[in-house]
Amino acid sequence: MKLLCCLAFAALWAGSALADPHVSYAAKPGPGQGKHVVFISGDEEYRSEEGLPMLAKILSQRHGFKCTVLFSLAADGTIDPNNQQSLSSPEQLDSADAVVILTRFRQWPEPALKHFVDAVNRGIPLIGLRTATHALSGAAQKPFGDFGKKVMGENWVSHWGKHMEEATKGIIEPGAASEAILNGVSDVFGLTDVYEAHPPADAKILLRGQSLAGLKPNSPPASYQKNGQGINDPMMPIAWTRSYANSAGKTNQVLCTTMGDATDLESEGLRRLIVNGVYQGLGLAVPAKADVSYVDPYQPGFYSGGGFRKGMRPEDLALGKAMPGKPCPKPAGALP
Repeated sequence: MKLLCCLAFAALWAGSALADPHVSYAAKPGPGQGKHVVFISGDEEYRSEEGLPMLAKILSQRHGFKCTVLFSLAADGTIDPNNQQSLSSPEQLDSADAVVILTRFRQWPEPALKHFVDAVNRGIPLIGLRTATHALSGAAQKPFGDFGKKVMGENWVSHWGKHMEEATKGIIEPGAASEAILNGVSDVFGLTDVYEAHPPADAKILLRGQSLAGLKPNSPPASYQKNGQGINDPMMPIAWTRSYANSAGKTNQVLCTTMGDATDLESEGLRRLIVNGVYQGLGLAVPAKADVSYVDPYQPGFYSGGGFRKGMRPEDLALGKAMPGKPCPKPAGALP
């Protein structure tokens, strides 16, 4: 009996030790067949390690894209969004046809960074969520000068709305409603506040963010002055597209949204915008109303520094699994 117990423990340990430091989802048949979308998570607050696997499951199972999610890991292989130097399995970027990134102030070492730089320089589409405007820091910025400003179209400026007090309602920009990337996009709502953002003139604004006086979809618009203007007059851009001419002479199609927290992604309209962005960036016909229904149960945690699920591993996010543990609870003001 003792020998059997030892063998069982050894098998479990070996399985854990051999588990991939990323999670991949094989593609079902669909329009994305043959395309590989790599998701890069790694932020201390907005639970990218929860939201991006959910999106990857949708794109793989509903739309036919092979998807891989990379993480920031601790030395023991558990997901640790606070480790700014970690990028698991960066070699997965070598076969990426598109990248979805939600990181914050990452300082990847040069060998890992090179995989990312090379992917960008191939001219692949880039979809940046929330803190992608300040995705990198330190030496990791050097290949781009300023990844946020020069690639995404904006850097970190400020919380325009009141952080953790004012939610965001997405308002389609006049004149953008006919854009294919907005097919089926409506009722965009998120618990995160509006970021201050001033995209360059070459950006096509898709959505503006109405700051709400509360954390519910039916909260009224906020109404007060900030920096000499009304908080919603004008409303800040929260989603735009642009083209980035990279240092290798190629052009990347970029979609940037300052929404994208794991709870923001409970918004069907926001999920559809991101899925549409992958299609458009890859030159595929954007569906009239893309299927963005969840593949596995999804209960994201409320955003907070240090609020990540301790002990969670990439394999815990495999297809057919719900996230382990309890999510960081939403405040009372955000509950129905």
